[in-house]
Amino acid sequence: MRKMRSVLCLLVLCCSVAFVAAQRSNNVTSKWKTLSGDAPKVIARGGFSGLLPDSSFNAYMLAQAISSADWVAWCDVQLTKDGVGICFPDIKLNNASDIDTLYPNRNNNYSVNGIPQTGWFSIDFSIKDLAPVSLKQGVYSRSPRFDGTPQQILTVQDVATQVKPPGLWLNIQHDSFYSQHNLSMRSFVVSLSRSVIANYISSPEVNFLRSIASRLNPRVTKRVFRFLNEDDIEPSTSQTYGSLVKNLTFVKTFAAGILVPKHYIWPTDSSLYLQPHTSVVSDAHKEGLEIYAADFVNDVPFAYNYSYDPVAEYLSFIDNGEFSVDGVLSDFPMSPSASVDCFSHLGANDKPQVTLQIIAPQGASGDYPGCTDLAYTKAASDGADIIGCPVQMTKDGIPFCLSSINLIDTTTAAQSPFSDIATTAPELQITDGILTINLNWSDIQTLKPVISTRYSDFRLSRNPKARNVGKFMSLADFLTFSKTANVSGIMISIENAAYLAKQGLGVTDAVLDALSTAGYNNQTARKVMIQSNDSSVLEEFKKSSYELVYLVDDNISDIKNSTILEIKTFAKSVVITKKSVFPSEDAFIIGQTNIVQKLQSANLPVYVRLFNNEFISQAWDFFSDSSTEINNYVLGAGVDGLVTEYPGTAARYRRNRCLAYKNLPPYMSPVQPGSLLGLMTVQSMPPVEPPSPVLDVSDVTEPPLPPVAKINPSNDDGSTARAPTTPPNGQSSVVASILMSSVAVLLAIFMVY
Repeated sequence: MRKMRSVLCLLVLCCSVAFVAAQRSNNVTSKWKTLSGDAPKVIARGGFSGLLPDSSFNAYMLAQAISSADWVAWCDVQLTKDGVGICFPDIKLNNASDIDTLYPNRNNNYSVNGIPQTGWFSIDFSIKDLAPVSLKQGVYSRSPRFDGTPQQILTVQDVATQVKPPGLWLNIQHDSFYSQHNLSMRSFVVSLSRSVIANYISSPEVNFLRSIASRLNPRVTKRVFRFLNEDDIEPSTSQTYGSLVKNLTFVKTFAAGILVPKHYIWPTDSSLYLQPHTSVVSDAHKEGLEIYAADFVNDVPFAYNYSYDPVAEYLSFIDNGEFSVDGVLSDFPMSPSASVDCFSHLGANDKPQVTLQIIAPQGASGDYPGCTDLAYTKAASDGADIIGCPVQMTKDGIPFCLSSINLIDTTTAAQSPFSDIATTAPELQITDGILTINLNWSDIQTLKPVISTRYSDFRLSRNPKARNVGKFMSLADFLTFSKTANVSGIMISIENAAYLAKQGLGVTDAVLDALSTAGYNNQTARKVMIQSNDSSVLEEFKKSSYELVYLVDDNISDIKNSTILEIKTFAKSVVITKKSVFPSEDAFIIGQTNIVQKLQSANLPVYVRLFNNEFISQAWDFFSDSSTEINNYVLGAGVDGLVTEYPGTAARYRRNRCLAYKNLPPYMSPVQPGSLLGLMTVQSMPPVEPPSPVLDVSDVTEPPLPPVAKINPSNDDGSTARAPTTPPNGQSSVVASILMSSVAVLLAIFMVY
């Protein structure tokens, strides 16, 4: 009954796609560069172990439900003291089960590969002893909320007969250890072969693979030599794995393939950047050996070159134009399944398969400091439709692009000579900041940008080599750039307009003037979007032909019809948060609102923010895969556009061929909201959080902007930075109020000094 309940929950998870799970598309016409020419295999390590307890029934069934139709189930085989083979990820059972709680006094000490280890070992327990033991998540960074659901340890026969995977891979990691304790892994494998078909058997021990060679049909079962780290010693030959990989002719004498850590193929340096790929794939194929790559996980940082995008990493191993591995071993089999079928062999010019506006509000700010020339250039080349400029104002009235009025957030201001003018701004909830309005444009240009550290609390850094690269752009520079960039439009974001007006700075007038000067007020080639969370700001642009976008900053659970009617009086589209579409508790989706449909019914396009590739930014339901998250908002919620810091990921998603299939495959179908909750006990469910508020008319109505105050320069109290010694380049016509002759500039300088 317990397993039946879990199966039903998993069917709910993929109910909309169950009818296509039995057949995988063969629409990819490009020949794969695998040894056989077939598509690479997807091998699910312990099932879907990236989310559910490794080697559990639920983990295998989830892999069955949302992986490619020919997926392969991986089983790490351990032996009990009565010789039964079980699937368990580690030689020590306490690493991923509650055995230490059930049998607190039955731990033991053994030498494993010459290293003393203490724990609960399978050789000290019979299969009957293990019956009450329940599996749990063995990776502490992953959610433990599924641990409360009892999950028995499975035998190899259980996996074969109950899960019935299309392919079965048995990994024999510790044959020597079991032999030392009078248990024969060879005898177990040979006996098993009479009733269960194992398509692959791997081991890091040469003698074990040799010992089973004569007893297994090579046309049925492939023997695969598993490489460990280069400096580790292979016990049969006393050679390092690093030396054995240079002698694949020898490996071919006892194996049909090799399994290598992914760094054997794409090594990284000490800073986690990719080095040139090795020749191991082509070397293996020349010897007639298949080669499989291991250690793929979505929720552990990998090379910065991939920008936290797991699909990008998979594609570098299977579709790089030079070689393809024959399969990948992953804790998240949904991602390589989609990579193989949906994202491989795509061209940059392939037409979009779905209508979706991609908005990069600061450029490609996941890869470069936001609002810099480099971020905007990459966003345009990555396929963004709209690039954005969040407008800030300088002391001398220059509008420029930066995500925050507080320079400490995104520049090196705190480490500059301007650190002594830090101030407070209670109206902006800033207790210690260096405000843009206290520095002249020439002063700001002496600073360096800083790449976002949005997830630094989780030790997730963005492209460290680009931490301080790029140039700041004035609004005029941005408008000039966007005219020739490969984008369809721009988004100008305005915040703190009322505060700026009190400081004598008219940001709305500055934007209107800049757009007019750049010729955007009388053209239709580029879309112009004006975004603000302040309706009074948008009111200032109502006479223009620009698309006015209302930003709803906070999470909301619903929106009143009267509020929608009010929004329509000052905006033409709306931006809402991700949680306003799929509310969550403790990062688990609990449902779906109808806000998107309500707004669209009122002819208000809906854009959703903020999408990032870092797995920590996504709900567990999206399997630590940014493409899966995007898919749920596009197909599951029907949003009109995405606001993202990684436009390349969204642009690739929009081109993926699976969106054109008549029947969507399971790995490209929306996850049913709340389905994962069905795999938890009531006691293990996340705590109930108060619902987000309903958006009311009073929340969207603002008083008119105050008039721009007239600030007398002679009242400068000395707390602001010195004026620039040269006129700001290219800015003399941005705002009428800052036009001055060269004589006036010199006069202002003398007044300050």
